[in-house]
Amino acid sequence: MRSLDVVSSGCHNSNVYPSRFSFHSFIKHSNNNLEDCFNQLNDITIMFSLNHLHTHIISDADIMNNIVTSIAHIHIYNRPIIKTIHHAVNITSTEAKLFITKCGINQAVNLPEISKIVIITDSIHTAKKIFNLAIHPFQIHSATISKKLRKFFLTNSDNSIAFWECPSQYNWPLFKSVDRDTKWFQQTLLLPCKLSWNFSKKSKCNNIIQN
Repeated sequence: MRSLDVVSSGCHNSNVYPSRFSFHSFIKHSNNNLEDCFNQLNDITIMFSLNHLHTHIISDADIMNNIVTSIAHIHIYNRPIIKTIHHAVNITSTEAKLFITKCGINQAVNLPEISKIVIITDSIHTAKKIFNLAIHPFQIHSATISKKLRKFFLTNSDNSIAFWECPSQYNWPLFKSVDRDTKWFQQTLLLPCKLSWNFSKKSKCNNIIQN
Protein backbone atom coordinates (compact mmCIF):
# COMPACT_ATOMS: atom_id res chain seq x y z
CA MET A 1 0.00 0.00 0.00
CA ARG A 2 1.18 3.55 -0.66
CA SER A 3 0.21 6.63 1.34
CA LEU A 4 -0.21 9.94 -0.43
CA ASP A 5 -0.72 13.32 1.20
CA VAL A 6 -2.99 15.45 -0.90
CA VAL A 7 -1.71 18.88 -1.88
CA SER A 8 -3.80 20.80 -4.37
CA SER A 9 -3.72 24.50 -5.08
CA GLY A 10 -7.41 24.26 -5.94
CA CYS A 11 -8.56 22.96 -2.58
CA HIS A 12 -8.70 25.15 0.53
CA ASN A 13 -8.74 22.14 2.85
CA SER A 14 -5.55 20.88 1.20
CA ASN A 15 -3.79 24.15 1.93
CA VAL A 16 -5.02 24.54 5.50
CA TYR A 17 -5.23 20.91 6.67
CA PRO A 18 -2.63 18.97 4.65
CA SER A 19 -1.95 16.50 7.48
CA ARG A 20 -5.59 15.72 8.26
CA PHE A 21 -6.30 13.42 5.33
CA SER A 22 -4.45 10.86 3.24
CA PHE A 23 -4.92 8.34 0.44
CA HIS A 24 -3.66 4.78 0.59
CA SER A 25 -3.56 3.31 -2.90
CA PHE A 26 -3.29 -0.38 -3.66
CA ILE A 27 -0.52 -1.42 -6.03
CA LYS A 28 -0.46 -5.10 -6.96
CA HIS A 29 3.00 -6.42 -7.76
CA SER A 30 2.40 -9.91 -6.43
CA ASN A 31 0.08 -11.99 -4.30
CA ASN A 32 2.10 -10.86 -1.30
CA ASN A 33 0.93 -7.30 -1.93
CA LEU A 34 -2.67 -8.50 -1.97
CA GLU A 35 -2.19 -10.37 1.30
CA ASP A 36 -0.57 -7.30 2.86
CA CYS A 37 -3.50 -5.20 1.67
CA PHE A 38 -6.04 -7.54 3.24
CA ASN A 39 -4.05 -7.71 6.48
CA GLN A 40 -3.91 -3.92 6.71
CA LEU A 41 -7.63 -3.58 6.04
CA ASN A 42 -8.37 -6.26 8.64
CA ASP A 43 -6.15 -4.47 11.17
CA ILE A 44 -7.96 -1.19 10.50
CA THR A 45 -11.41 -2.69 10.97
CA ILE A 46 -10.39 -4.44 14.19
CA MET A 47 -8.66 -1.35 15.61
CA PHE A 48 -11.54 0.96 14.70
CA SER A 49 -14.13 -1.47 16.04
CA LEU A 50 -12.51 -1.26 19.48
CA ASN A 51 -12.51 2.53 19.73
CA HIS A 52 -15.71 4.57 20.14
CA LEU A 53 -13.97 7.63 18.65
CA HIS A 54 -13.31 5.90 15.32
CA THR A 55 -15.53 4.85 12.44
CA HIS A 56 -14.88 3.18 9.11
CA ILE A 57 -17.11 3.37 6.06
CA ILE A 58 -17.23 0.86 3.22
CA SER A 59 -19.02 2.12 0.11
CA ASP A 60 -19.75 0.97 -3.41
CA ALA A 61 -22.06 1.65 -6.37
CA ASP A 62 -23.42 -0.52 -9.16
CA ILE A 63 -25.31 0.27 -12.38
CA MET A 64 -27.95 -2.02 -13.85
CA ASN A 65 -30.67 -1.11 -16.36
CA ASN A 66 -29.58 2.52 -16.14
CA ILE A 67 -30.36 2.57 -12.40
CA VAL A 68 -27.48 3.26 -10.01
CA THR A 69 -27.58 1.69 -6.56
CA SER A 70 -25.19 3.28 -4.05
CA ILE A 71 -24.65 1.71 -0.63
CA ALA A 72 -22.47 2.59 2.36
CA HIS A 73 -21.94 0.46 5.48
CA ILE A 74 -20.88 2.60 8.44
CA HIS A 75 -19.17 0.66 11.23
CA ILE A 76 -19.01 2.21 14.70
CA TYR A 77 -17.81 0.80 18.01
CA ASN A 78 -20.36 -1.43 19.72
CA ARG A 79 -23.25 -0.34 17.48
CA PRO A 80 -25.23 -1.97 14.68
CA ILE A 81 -23.97 -1.23 11.19
CA ILE A 82 -25.60 1.85 9.67
CA LYS A 83 -26.59 1.16 6.06
CA THR A 84 -27.45 3.95 3.63
CA ILE A 85 -29.00 3.04 0.28
CA HIS A 86 -29.69 5.41 -2.61
CA HIS A 87 -31.04 4.91 -6.13
CA ALA A 88 -30.62 7.27 -9.09
CA VAL A 89 -31.06 7.18 -12.85
CA ASN A 90 -28.99 8.49 -15.75
CA ILE A 91 -25.86 9.34 -13.76
CA THR A 92 -22.32 8.04 -14.06
CA SER A 93 -20.71 5.60 -11.63
CA THR A 94 -18.21 8.32 -10.67
CA GLU A 95 -21.00 10.66 -9.61
CA ALA A 96 -22.73 7.83 -7.75
CA LYS A 97 -19.58 6.93 -5.83
CA LEU A 98 -18.95 10.56 -4.93
CA PHE A 99 -22.54 10.86 -3.78
CA ILE A 100 -22.43 7.79 -1.53
CA THR A 101 -19.07 8.95 -0.14
CA LYS A 102 -20.73 12.27 0.69
CA CYS A 103 -23.57 10.43 2.45
CA GLY A 104 -21.15 8.34 4.49
CA ILE A 105 -19.13 11.38 5.54
CA ASN A 106 -22.33 13.24 6.46
CA GLN A 107 -23.30 10.38 8.75
CA ALA A 108 -19.86 10.12 10.31
CA VAL A 109 -19.19 13.80 11.03
CA ASN A 110 -22.60 14.14 12.69
CA LEU A 111 -21.83 11.37 15.17
CA PRO A 112 -20.79 12.73 18.59
CA GLU A 113 -17.09 12.53 19.49
CA ILE A 114 -15.96 10.80 16.27
CA SER A 115 -12.36 11.88 15.63
CA LYS A 116 -11.07 9.49 12.97
CA ILE A 117 -12.82 8.34 9.80
CA VAL A 118 -11.59 5.73 7.34
CA ILE A 119 -13.35 5.27 4.01
CA ILE A 120 -12.68 2.03 2.14
CA THR A 121 -13.49 2.18 -1.56
CA ASP A 122 -12.60 0.50 -4.84
CA SER A 123 -12.34 3.86 -6.59
CA ILE A 124 -9.71 5.97 -4.88
CA HIS A 125 -9.18 8.14 -7.96
CA THR A 126 -12.81 9.20 -7.57
CA ALA A 127 -12.29 10.00 -3.89
CA LYS A 128 -9.42 12.31 -4.81
CA LYS A 129 -11.88 14.52 -6.68
CA ILE A 130 -13.28 15.55 -3.30
CA PHE A 131 -10.17 17.61 -2.64
CA ASN A 132 -10.01 19.20 -6.07
CA LEU A 133 -12.26 22.23 -6.11
CA ALA A 134 -11.28 23.22 -9.62
CA ILE A 135 -14.13 23.28 -12.12
CA HIS A 136 -15.18 19.74 -13.10
CA PRO A 137 -18.49 17.89 -13.61
CA PHE A 138 -18.62 16.70 -9.99
CA GLN A 139 -17.78 20.00 -8.34
CA ILE A 140 -21.07 20.24 -6.45
CA HIS A 141 -20.32 17.01 -4.55
CA SER A 142 -16.69 18.03 -3.94
CA ALA A 143 -17.72 21.41 -2.54
CA THR A 144 -20.35 19.89 -0.24
CA ILE A 145 -17.99 17.24 1.15
CA SER A 146 -15.17 19.77 1.53
CA LYS A 147 -17.43 22.04 3.57
CA LYS A 148 -18.43 19.17 5.87
CA LEU A 149 -14.81 18.10 6.36
CA ARG A 150 -13.67 21.66 7.08
CA LYS A 151 -16.20 21.83 9.92
CA PHE A 152 -15.05 18.39 11.11
CA PHE A 153 -11.39 19.48 11.13
CA LEU A 154 -12.21 22.70 12.99
CA THR A 155 -14.01 20.79 15.73
CA ASN A 156 -10.81 19.20 17.01
CA SER A 157 -7.17 19.45 15.97
CA ASP A 158 -6.85 15.64 16.13
CA ASN A 159 -9.72 14.91 13.73
CA SER A 160 -8.66 13.20 10.51
CA ILE A 161 -9.91 11.16 7.56
CA ALA A 162 -8.15 8.54 5.43
CA PHE A 163 -9.13 6.79 2.21
CA TRP A 164 -8.03 3.20 1.60
CA GLU A 165 -8.36 1.43 -1.71
CA CYS A 166 -9.79 -2.08 -1.89
CA PRO A 167 -10.16 -3.46 -5.44
CA SER A 168 -13.56 -5.13 -5.67
CA GLN A 169 -12.29 -8.05 -7.75
CA TYR A 170 -10.12 -9.27 -4.87
CA ASN A 171 -13.12 -10.11 -2.68
CA TRP A 172 -12.13 -8.70 0.68
CA PRO A 173 -15.06 -9.99 2.83
CA LEU A 174 -16.42 -6.68 4.17
CA PHE A 175 -16.23 -4.96 0.79
CA LYS A 176 -17.70 -8.02 -0.90
CA SER A 177 -20.71 -7.74 1.42
CA VAL A 178 -21.37 -4.14 0.31
CA ASP A 179 -20.78 -5.02 -3.34
CA ARG A 180 -23.27 -7.87 -3.06
CA ASP A 181 -25.87 -5.51 -1.59
CA THR A 182 -25.52 -3.07 -4.49
CA LYS A 183 -26.34 -5.88 -6.91
CA TRP A 184 -29.22 -7.20 -4.81
CA PHE A 185 -31.04 -3.87 -4.34
CA GLN A 186 -32.32 -3.38 -7.87
CA GLN A 187 -35.36 -1.46 -9.03
CA THR A 188 -37.17 -1.46 -12.35
CA LEU A 189 -38.57 1.83 -13.60
CA LEU A 190 -42.16 1.86 -14.76
CA LEU A 191 -41.10 4.56 -17.21
CA PRO A 192 -37.42 4.46 -18.28
CA CYS A 193 -36.98 8.17 -19.08
CA LYS A 194 -35.27 10.27 -16.42
CA LEU A 195 -37.92 12.98 -16.84
CA SER A 196 -40.58 10.38 -16.04
CA TRP A 197 -38.91 9.11 -12.85
CA ASN A 198 -41.06 11.14 -10.43
CA PHE A 199 -44.22 10.40 -12.44
CA SER A 200 -43.25 6.73 -12.42
CA LYS A 201 -43.09 6.67 -8.62
CA LYS A 202 -46.35 8.60 -8.29
CA SER A 203 -48.09 6.26 -10.73
CA LYS A 204 -46.95 3.25 -8.76
CA CYS A 205 -48.16 4.78 -5.47
CA ASN A 206 -51.52 5.65 -7.00
CA ASN A 207 -51.96 2.06 -8.16
CA ILE A 208 -51.15 0.73 -4.68
CA ILE A 209 -53.64 3.13 -3.07
CA GLN A 210 -56.32 2.24 -5.62
CA ASN A 211 -55.86 -1.50 -5.07
